[in-house]
Amino acid sequence: MTFFETLVALLAVAILLLQVTRRTRLPYPGILAAAGVAVAMLPGAPAIPIDPPTALALFIAPVLVDSAYDFPVGAARRMLLPLFFYAVVAVLVTTGVVVSISMLTVGLPIAVAVTLGAIVAPPDAAAATAVLSNLPVARRVDALLKGESLFNDATALLLFGAALTVQARGGLDAGTALQVGFAAPGGILFGIAFGFVVSRLRPITENTVGGTLLQFVYAFSTWLIAEHLHLSAVLATVASAMTIATLSSVEDSPRMRVHSFAVWTTVVFLLNVVAFLLMGLQARRILEAMSAEELQRAVGFAAIVVVGVILARMAMAFLLHAVVASRHRSGHELAPFTSGETLLVGWAGMRGLVTLATAFALPADFPERDLVVLTAFTVVLATLVIQGATLAPMIHFLKLGRQAEVQDELKAARKSLAEAAFQRLEKEGGTEAEAIRTICKDHWTASTDANETSPLDRRRHLTIAAVLAQRQRLDELRDTDQIGATQYLELQEDLDWKQLSVGSDEDRRITES
Repeated sequence: MTFFETLVALLAVAILLLQVTRRTRLPYPGILAAAGVAVAMLPGAPAIPIDPPTALALFIAPVLVDSAYDFPVGAARRMLLPLFFYAVVAVLVTTGVVVSISMLTVGLPIAVAVTLGAIVAPPDAAAATAVLSNLPVARRVDALLKGESLFNDATALLLFGAALTVQARGGLDAGTALQVGFAAPGGILFGIAFGFVVSRLRPITENTVGGTLLQFVYAFSTWLIAEHLHLSAVLATVASAMTIATLSSVEDSPRMRVHSFAVWTTVVFLLNVVAFLLMGLQARRILEAMSAEELQRAVGFAAIVVVGVILARMAMAFLLHAVVASRHRSGHELAPFTSGETLLVGWAGMRGLVTLATAFALPADFPERDLVVLTAFTVVLATLVIQGATLAPMIHFLKLGRQAEVQDELKAARKSLAEAAFQRLEKEGGTEAEAIRTICKDHWTASTDANETSPLDRRRHLTIAAVLAQRQRLDELRDTDQIGATQYLELQEDLDWKQLSVGSDEDRRITES
């Protein structure tokens, strides 16, 4: 099979597996990684090489932009201490634990051990988010998990880059230390400046396909330029996305926003799927290259590392809980998480895309590369399967789910939006304004009684019935050649928007799998 044929076949398998994960409510990354291993074990399984320097930019940059653009800056300010603790302190401590295990059990050189520690230290919120989207928890827990995954990558990749440099040069010199020290602040400053420039270019490409393409070009360009300048590519990418989001206006094109959201959701999801499948396919090559004795050594070592990173994460979670509780008793505003929330955050430390991409990015001649890559993949697979599969039961058992509260918050917010619209049009005259005010008032004063048919529900049913009639007439116009194909698609899109505008939440939602 050619590379393209293999990729199409893998994506077809992934689609089938995603339907299984959707129905079993299991996080999809673990299932995909296991599927990659299973496919790799089949006779004649393909070997799909990937260029190491390309891996980080290809798999991480779009994911960071997608997450950072929507991450609320206010939440980052309110939760500065927990974010710093998990994104910096916890990553460093976990790296230290892995270094200790590596040197005491298999005697890895310190630079190699630090590289492995940097690879497996940062948790990835992708799997946790997949569960929490169906089982919402407290907003601050959700914000912490998502925010942590944005910033811990910077710490881990700075360590990763420094360790690779030290390994290549045979030691740490003043130039390397200065380069690593400037990488973080330099990356932030560059990201802000680059984001400001891109935000000025965006209006030129508004409402064009080129405008969406520009978003990907800027995402990859931010990463690549920062890499060439020896700055933190992660912080540059996050800072640029947050800068663009901050400079965006409420008057930005809604058409562009909807289109971009659909494209980015699909692309980021595709990158996750491909990364997990590709990592699984590496297993066969690594296993074939190892003797039975080497494999036994690698599996035992990987198991110890898995236990080490899980215990380190749990210890850090409860240490932060104690620190925040002590500060709160001393009068600080930040309240500690409950014990159940702390346990959930500690247990939600699944490794994922960043660990896979950094393992991919190891040079081919890196010492003990197969051991490091196999250990990294084992950590990803074990944490996704063990922790990912038990997150939902844990939320149920600890009663941390907020499904009812989230629905109430959503209804209250919609009423508030309708109230704002009604007040804006309250003094406007004319039948047109009165018609819009009536709709806004229906939303504002809608009854919460599920058994009562409100004017809003009746209007929704009537609108959908009217749209369906219009669709039938539109098909007749096309079939009798009274309208061209381009005009047909344009009018069909108008009807789609009209139907979606009155549809239910489920009608408007596109799920991950």
